[in-house]
Amino acid sequence: MTQTPTFDLTSAIIAFETGEIETEEQVIELFQHLVDTGLAWQLQGSYGRTAQHLINEGYIRPKEGN
Repeated sequence: MTQTPTFDLTSAIIAFETGEIETEEQVIELFQHLVDTGLAWQLQGSYGRTAQHLINEGYIRPKEGN
């Protein structure tokens, strides 16, 4: 059985906070994950504002079912 790689949220947040994210795709992947899990709205305000901006600009999608 093949295992699907898991998203390392802690490492992604640390990389984002320290400016070590290397690509726009990594930022989009992080914020899509945060929106999908609802964490974008539970972390400090800048995460929610950034997530909303990325949704408004069409880079990520709102959580399905909302």
